[in-house]
Amino acid sequence: MAELTDFWALALRTHWGLEAKLSRLDGEYDLNFLVRATNGQDYVLKVMRPGCEAQLIDLQVEALKHIALEAPGLPFPAVHPDLNGAVLPEIPDQNEQPRLVWLLECLPGQCYAKAAPKSDELILKLGRVLGATDRALEGFSHEGLHRPNFKWDLTQAGWVTDKLDAVADPTRRALLSEISADFQAISDRLAGLPKQAIHNDANDYNILVEGELGQRQTISGLIDLGDMCAAPRICDLAIAGAYIVLDHPKPEQALTALVRGYHAANRLRADEVDLIWPLLRMRLAVSVVNSTLMAAENPNDPYVTISQAPAWRFLENDAVNGGLMSARLRAACGLPVTDGAERIHAYLSEHRGQFAEMFEQDLNEVPMGSLSVENSTWPQNPFHMPLDEAARVGEEFGEGLWLGYYNEPRLIYAEPAFRKGPWKASDRRTVHLAVDVFAPAGTVLHAPMSGRVEAVENRDAHLDYGGVVILQHETPEGDPFYTLYGHLDPEVCDRLKPGDPVAQGAAFARLGDASQNGGWAPHVHFQLALTTDGMQNDWPGVGDPDEMELWHAVCPNPAALLNLPDEKVFYRPTDKHAILQGRHDHFGGNLSLTYDDPVMLVRGWKHHLFDEWGRPYLDAYNNVPHVGHAHPRIQAVAADQLKRMNSNTRYLHPAQTAFADKVLSKLPDQFEVCFFVNSGTEANELALRLARAHTGAKGIVTPDHGYHGNTNAAVAISAYKFNKPGGIGQADWVELVEVADDYRGSFKRDDAERANKFADLVDPAIAALQAKGHGLAGFIAETFPSVGGQIIPPKGYLPAVYEKIRAAGGVCIADEVQTGLGRLGEYYFGFEHQGALPDIVVMGKPIGNGHPLGVLVTTKAIAESFDNGIEFFSTFGGSTLSCRIGKEVLDIVDDEGLQDNARIMGASLMDGLRQIDSEFACVGDVRGMGLFVGVELINPDGSESTEICKYVKNRMRDHRILIGSEGPKDNILKIRPPLTIEAEDIDMILWTLRTVLSEVGDYTPAPVCDHEHHHAGCGCC
Repeated sequence: MAELTDFWALALRTHWGLEAKLSRLDGEYDLNFLVRATNGQDYVLKVMRPGCEAQLIDLQVEALKHIALEAPGLPFPAVHPDLNGAVLPEIPDQNEQPRLVWLLECLPGQCYAKAAPKSDELILKLGRVLGATDRALEGFSHEGLHRPNFKWDLTQAGWVTDKLDAVADPTRRALLSEISADFQAISDRLAGLPKQAIHNDANDYNILVEGELGQRQTISGLIDLGDMCAAPRICDLAIAGAYIVLDHPKPEQALTALVRGYHAANRLRADEVDLIWPLLRMRLAVSVVNSTLMAAENPNDPYVTISQAPAWRFLENDAVNGGLMSARLRAACGLPVTDGAERIHAYLSEHRGQFAEMFEQDLNEVPMGSLSVENSTWPQNPFHMPLDEAARVGEEFGEGLWLGYYNEPRLIYAEPAFRKGPWKASDRRTVHLAVDVFAPAGTVLHAPMSGRVEAVENRDAHLDYGGVVILQHETPEGDPFYTLYGHLDPEVCDRLKPGDPVAQGAAFARLGDASQNGGWAPHVHFQLALTTDGMQNDWPGVGDPDEMELWHAVCPNPAALLNLPDEKVFYRPTDKHAILQGRHDHFGGNLSLTYDDPVMLVRGWKHHLFDEWGRPYLDAYNNVPHVGHAHPRIQAVAADQLKRMNSNTRYLHPAQTAFADKVLSKLPDQFEVCFFVNSGTEANELALRLARAHTGAKGIVTPDHGYHGNTNAAVAISAYKFNKPGGIGQADWVELVEVADDYRGSFKRDDAERANKFADLVDPAIAALQAKGHGLAGFIAETFPSVGGQIIPPKGYLPAVYEKIRAAGGVCIADEVQTGLGRLGEYYFGFEHQGALPDIVVMGKPIGNGHPLGVLVTTKAIAESFDNGIEFFSTFGGSTLSCRIGKEVLDIVDDEGLQDNARIMGASLMDGLRQIDSEFACVGDVRGMGLFVGVELINPDGSESTEICKYVKNRMRDHRILIGSEGPKDNILKIRPPLTIEAEDIDMILWTLRTVLSEVGDYTPAPVCDHEHHHAGCGCC
């Protein structure tokens, strides 16, 4: 190998005058070398196989020159002539065989096959590059473009038909035969399209991508023109599409992005778009047949058959709806989804107001009722719609006629059939594609216009349509379109059959009741479709919010047929961008939003949240809804108490003592006194006052990077806040000690004495406070530091600290806001794990499950020290409402076994995370207990990786999982879901995290250069 590279390095120096180091690149037939020249530039040296036709290379060279002239901004490599000006010199190799050799610019980036993620934005950019390339090549001509019997020319792909017997599997052979037949059916149309020069091989190894780990990705190169030929441009797009869809989790969405990008750069016609799908499949058929033939010739080469696997996975994927593909891709290009679509729209618009009234009355004054995610709470559980709820949907709008919106995202489509993936937080169909008319059961329906029965059925499955009729109509020009009427009395099946005519205005059906119409409140689901290709009689009544471009085109607003203006029935969710602008306009800049693309959340249930379009998110971050979002018992208690009264602790109420009894029942006997406040911040501020009143001292010792609230005194003991740039700095009455982090701290896990060594760091802090005259009021710590990085201190740390604090006269305060109330699974409070007994315990956010509530409990002696004659009063702390909610939260934890659930789910999560830790070098540490979990992400040198953590957090959000990040360098993933989380959700977190971490690869942050002026070989850039 060294001899080979040395030989061609010498040839490079001789013919191009370049001193360089060469390294071998992959090549099927030819020699390819990466050239790193001493002039700071990189090149690719291509040494063609002996006997290579010069015309083939000349074709590529001339094409690259043409593209550079016509579209210099496209990412194609420049060709560098040798010292004599020759672009393709002939150079003898070591065996004196003449070789054609050429030198190209080396483009930056990695091949698309290795790039991640393969986002819609990146694929769109690829489409634009390919479209612009084909446009630039329109005027290019060369004798080498005409390649008879070229197996990779898609217009000649029919050759595979005679080779299908090579495929042994009869099912696969039948599939390929079907694909070949579809190709044959379009061959005349394909032959009628103009031919031009095309790249012809935009596969995932010929596309280069630049941009890593959260940077905006760009297409940095389109290389290897060796398969160029003359063919219709649509072949180029179909070939690229055949590679883009392989092993993509959303192949239809990926192909749509590619076609949209191509169309933006090189306008397509509808007849061309219709050929993409059969051509794409035929390209894959050519690929698998060719590799099968090669495998027969090279039976000892396993790669030949392994390379087929992605193609077969795609071709055999029944979830991809090929019947809808033309409509999908036409819609992406802004083209009519059928050839008659524009005439149909014109007809409906022209005759608006002239159609027969479906309910024999003008619907313009009939009120609208919203069942949207934002405006409705149907169903209570967005993952299950019981029949008793379905039968009452919309009862708040009364018994008369009312209309339900088109384009309305709803959560009433709750059952698993509406999911598009394995998880509850998978993509979900939520957006209504029809107009509903709610009316009493038995109400007669009249046909808006004449038509023929396309289908009449009784779909009696759970929450299906019941009786359903589909009518076919035609415009005067003969363009067909269809209307669907769902939730009918199934008696219609006895009166109508397919083919029956239905006259305009004819009474043809009536509304069914809940026992007849699938289980719903009586109404008709009225839907319009311009085509039934890919749907036949099984129309989706609701669509994925991310596919509305398709569904608005296929199933447009049917308002015209109801003689209504479109706007009356077209639902428009709150505009997230307007809300975001309002935040910027009216809120402080330091009120942060999570994620690069913030989410707007309007509904919740247990450990899931929903945005304005009904997209579900797994909430693996928010510890405040301790027993889950929208818990029915908390709703009921709050509503019940607000019907009665809500006052403060100046008046007696049994809810106050009942709540105190419940809280104290969870604590050691020495705790006898409760103070109820509005937040953990207020509770921590109060804890400082109690400590100072009891000790007469002021000084506080606290671990570094802690957080205890946002009031002045709470910020003063929160290094997480006061030590930040722009912070107030450390008060002289506060002494910080190192966090007891045995992964990154001064004392590691292999040190058996690490707990005592961390505790010993308190001694100089106490001495410093005493030396400054402040004395020691106490020690306060998050029992398990959360913002410090989800730290689990070594066992024995807190008892040793508390002993030192008490010996110096101080009070020990346990901030259990993050860790208390059963979150840790094995322990109700974190101090129990430590075997420590604090003097004051603080509880916050989770104890109210979102209601503003905090609790401080302490000993009677400390409480008496604080009782100095000055009243302590918090207007809303300990209100009757707060006390009832707080007690209900603690009761729910007990009644629903949520502490045990935290133990079981936490153990499963930790087991999975430890396995991930063993698989990915960027995972430095996994730590946690119950549902208090941290994953520390690191760079290859072991340093904290803020960049990887940010990337992972945002990508998890893209996958619909909400997690946080913490730590002094913000490099620790924080996972702390509501205690209701289930096994399926743990699986989703682990599967998704593994997927996202695989995208990180061997990322290394760019080195920081401290050279004022760069110099050759500095290695900084």
